[in-house]
Amino acid sequence: MPNRLARETSPYLQQHAGNPVDWYAWGEEALQAARAQDKPILLSIGYSACHWCHVMAHESFEDAEVAALMNRDFINIKVDREERPDLDQIYQLAHQMMSERSGGWPLTMFLTPAQEPFFGGTYFPKAPRYGLPGFAELLQRVAQFYRSERAQIARQGEAIVGGFERMQPANPAHHSEFSSAPVDLALENLAATYDERFGGFGAAPKFPRPTDLELCLRHHATGRAPRGAGGVQDGDGAVDAARQGDPLAMAVFTLGRMAVGGIYDQLGGGFCRYSVDAYWLIPHFEKMLYDNGPLLARYSDAWALTRDPLFAEVVEETAAWTMREMQSPEGGYYSSLDADSEHEEGKFYVWTPEQVRALLSDEEYAVCAPFYGLDQAANFEGGQWHLHVAHGLDEIAQSVGRPVSECGALLVSSRAKLFEARERRIRPGRDEKILTSWNALMIAGMARAARVFGRPEWLASARAALDFIRATLWQEEESSARARLLATCKDGRAHLNAYLDDYAFLLAALIELMQTEYDKRDLAFAEGLAGVLLEQFYDPAAGGFFFTSHDHEKLIHRPKPGYDGATPSGNGAAALALQRLGHITGESRYLDAAERTLQLFYPVLAQHPSGCTSLLLALEEAIEPPRVVVLRGPPEQMRLWRRSLDRAYLPTTVILALAPGVADLPPLLAKPAVSGAVNAWVCHGVTCLPAVDKLELLLDLLNIAEIG
Repeated sequence: MPNRLARETSPYLQQHAGNPVDWYAWGEEALQAARAQDKPILLSIGYSACHWCHVMAHESFEDAEVAALMNRDFINIKVDREERPDLDQIYQLAHQMMSERSGGWPLTMFLTPAQEPFFGGTYFPKAPRYGLPGFAELLQRVAQFYRSERAQIARQGEAIVGGFERMQPANPAHHSEFSSAPVDLALENLAATYDERFGGFGAAPKFPRPTDLELCLRHHATGRAPRGAGGVQDGDGAVDAARQGDPLAMAVFTLGRMAVGGIYDQLGGGFCRYSVDAYWLIPHFEKMLYDNGPLLARYSDAWALTRDPLFAEVVEETAAWTMREMQSPEGGYYSSLDADSEHEEGKFYVWTPEQVRALLSDEEYAVCAPFYGLDQAANFEGGQWHLHVAHGLDEIAQSVGRPVSECGALLVSSRAKLFEARERRIRPGRDEKILTSWNALMIAGMARAARVFGRPEWLASARAALDFIRATLWQEEESSARARLLATCKDGRAHLNAYLDDYAFLLAALIELMQTEYDKRDLAFAEGLAGVLLEQFYDPAAGGFFFTSHDHEKLIHRPKPGYDGATPSGNGAAALALQRLGHITGESRYLDAAERTLQLFYPVLAQHPSGCTSLLLALEEAIEPPRVVVLRGPPEQMRLWRRSLDRAYLPTTVILALAPGVADLPPLLAKPAVSGAVNAWVCHGVTCLPAVDKLELLLDLLNIAEIG
């Protein structure tokens, strides 16, 4: 008989609905049961695409004997960290404080009925192994500890809650102290951890870190960084420049290595979560929406700087994967694809040479096998191969004695056959809940890619997702004239108060969309989101934004996140987006809130900028506000101007193209439309230069040199 989780929207929770565990979802029913029965809470946090979450479920939560222990001694609560990032943040931090090491998923925490943690870990096997205790034995020890050591548990709970408060940012700086020194220090730290041989930062496991890559690309484009590499992916000059800490070279080389590695799906497009090795070769095979949206934007940026065709291919294939596999019929984007299929991680993606040879002609195999490394030793468990680009086409063409163009055609036909065969395999599970924050990241990425490459179908995809959010997740409050966002939707049921990230990421996505195609509804929506941000998340006393709204459920901690995780910091994203919206609209409240947020976090940035890249991007634009370029004129003529502007990389310039009939504009945008001609105004703050009526003059004014 299904347990309570059968009623939930989360696919992850529904996966546990058939467990013999008496699971609760987080909520008053569970918390009241813990208080009434004086039982500790066993809190298990995970997500649908998580491999080790599935392992622990199969080993322990599906086991009747383990479930009996859980049901006897605990109130068991299962949480989807993607629906409840507020709980995940709190208890990941608690685990880190108690164990002095980073957490992960599944997160297994034991709490008092007052929600205070007293013990925890991540994955526990059913029987002792990996140096970990068996879960059944652990349950009995924790239950006995709870019964016999209440005073110690209470003291520890108080210490953890006090530690939470001490970790909140305090003692804000004055805006006169702002300088670019934290940005320079962050770039020095990135250069110090840069992997000169394989790209990326740090050792294995390696994550894409698109926000750090954005900082490198922006720093090059603003002219403060050395300009050595020029983006030649495999050239000695680019490699040498990267070794010397050139930000562009580090970013371009990393993006290139990722694109030819196994972290990228060489047949279907899209990136996996991370690489388990330093070489970008073998990934953790789950594919997350929140990685691929920002990476779409970064590869578009890198192409705009370098015109490297590899980057264009990655954008093309990743956008196609997003629309083919991750976009719902209603428009919203799904959350993730599992790492596992048929209970084996990576089974959907890996091959043997015999499988490939059976699908291809001899000519195709002669090119495909060396290109994807099938002529080398197996690189995955069970004597299997995970595809990566092992040799360049030039090298293969010389080896097989064919022209490069002919080898390229054979590779294209090989990929099509392999992809078609792979589509007939049992697919990894797909988490079909639609999360506002992750959709916003993909909307921004698709809009950016559509603008750079002039692809209206990608823009249409982004608009379909935005329309879904506006229709389904932006809801009028009965007690207020203002609408509010909800965080998640599955099978037509939208619920849960939205978080800081939902508002901040969506506001940033709207600003990206307005630059791709101006729609006055987007500006109105952006101002509505900004209004709720200031009313429900902003701290007027100390500055900065809380992760949860003022009317959110009361938890044991209410963080103000400044560090980036897998996604950008909500405070960094909010500060940057509010600054840009403030410059567009002239609304000082937005600019003031962004400035006070940066003041609050500036002491942290000055001492420890690594991990705070999104705040650093906002800091740069606080020091040097972005240019706003306003275009007015007939759509057909304006389109020619836009193509030249859109293909350039202008990270600190906001470009808005307004057709003659657009009305109800804020003062900065309300420029006169001249009949039959395009005019452009370049503005800093409230000051605009005289109108420019020739494209060449505008390109010169913006210092744009056409790359090709």
